[in-house]
Amino acid sequence: MARSSRKLTESDFVIFNVVYEDGALSSNRKVPLAEIESESDVAGAKAVIEAQDRDIAEKSGRPRGRVKSLERVKAKKK
Repeated sequence: MARSSRKLTESDFVIFNVVYEDGALSSNRKVPLAEIESESDVAGAKAVIEAQDRDIAEKSGRPRGRVKSLERVKAKKK
């Protein structure tokens, strides 16, 4: 999908559900659209989420498991 010519804002996110190798689920994880190639860039989103997890682990002292899979959450139509 081609991006429109409008400028991206901080509120432009793609939402993913994350399943970790230990079976844990993290729902509705926000990935800034400006940090990935497209809304369907799962590999890019995984890298962003793993970086978020590292940051959270560093601050909390509780590491997350490895990401097993991601599923993009479809936006609800209004």
